[in-house]
Amino acid sequence: MGAVCCRPQPIDFDGEVNLFHFVLLRCVGKGAFGKVRVVQHKQTRDLYALKYINKAKCVKMKAVPNVIQERRLLEEVDHPFIVNLRYAFQDDENCFFVLDLMLGGDLRFHLERLGSMPEETVRFYLAQLSSALAFLHEMGIMHRDLKPDNILLDEQGNAHLTDFNIAIHFSERRLTGVAGSMAYMAPEILTKRGYTCHIDWWSLGVCAYELIFGRRPFRGRSNSDLTYSITKDSLKWPEDADKKCSRSGMQVIKGLLERDVPKRFGCKPNGEGFQELRRHPWFKPIDWDTLETKEQTPPFIPDRNKANFDASHELEELLLEDNPLKAKARKANQDNLSAEMRQMEEQFTSYDFKKMQRRSYYPHNQHLISTATATSSGLASSRPGTPANDLRVDSGIVVNGNSMDLPGGEEIMREKDTSRNDNLEKEYP
Repeated sequence: MGAVCCRPQPIDFDGEVNLFHFVLLRCVGKGAFGKVRVVQHKQTRDLYALKYINKAKCVKMKAVPNVIQERRLLEEVDHPFIVNLRYAFQDDENCFFVLDLMLGGDLRFHLERLGSMPEETVRFYLAQLSSALAFLHEMGIMHRDLKPDNILLDEQGNAHLTDFNIAIHFSERRLTGVAGSMAYMAPEILTKRGYTCHIDWWSLGVCAYELIFGRRPFRGRSNSDLTYSITKDSLKWPEDADKKCSRSGMQVIKGLLERDVPKRFGCKPNGEGFQELRRHPWFKPIDWDTLETKEQTPPFIPDRNKANFDASHELEELLLEDNPLKAKARKANQDNLSAEMRQMEEQFTSYDFKKMQRRSYYPHNQHLISTATATSSGLASSRPGTPANDLRVDSGIVVNGNSMDLPGGEEIMREKDTSRNDNLEKEYP
């Protein structure tokens, strides 16, 4: 008598989202606590980026509040030029973020291969990113780690801001904790005079300079040298600057790299800084009315026939992974969890953009609880979404990863900052 065939358990798509809802595809990124891979929703067939974070490693590195804060911030935001959260859930080993999938690679990847980028391409990216920053600042959020590594392109070539691992809500009280990637830090962070969201505009200026000229405006062989350069050195242009950038373009970069914060582009209160930037002659070719609807054709379109990410991640997954990711049923007994594990269990809550409205966990943003990305529940998004359907599985893919160490005195600087929302203390090794 033949053996009875074991049939897989049916998937409850009406229930709470979990890893069984997705087909696991190629691995495309690696971070401090986990990896990033492409997944496909089994019911809708839509492709997404799955960022998963190992809980044990997270506890060991004292980053539990970080992960919870990133989870909460991502539920709050929804913008055409941000890598938006679509689902969140956890199992016994990992916390999962399911995000918009970006097929075009990050700007670091393209910069390393091209050496520099044309002025018109960088202008287009700056317009999109300034729109994203203005939205975040309106929500009371500063990103704190804007750099080419954290700017992803979609298949059409539109720029998106990602990695909210050290993003934070801000208020009138200035922060003093040092956080971010040092080469892109504003001088007020390094001098510990206190800072707010204006630091993001400085970082945008550093990115613009680097993308156009292929080098950063302030450099140093050590942390102390780099700190001195950022806080003291005058802004200098390469000898061939006029061949790569117009005078009005250099005016915008200089305005963003203004050490006097009230004079820095983007920093006037009540959104006037962003409007001033929009009105600058350099942005005259940008049609701001259609920018956020992505109706404009980007000046650079990534090659969909080539991999726009480091292929070694997938090779490492195949050859070296001791515990490859797979869907597992949760254990029933959760009574013996440590305090940190219990915190993740209770505060890394599930999210499903098809069924739930976006909300803010922070009291000062309750008036902003309005956006929803679902249509199945009869709710409509207040902003254009970033659809992940109609994407090819065999395309070159790159997605959101964690912040990475950089060479040459540019490592990620972390903070221990007790001016936290929701009584979550942020602590870094």
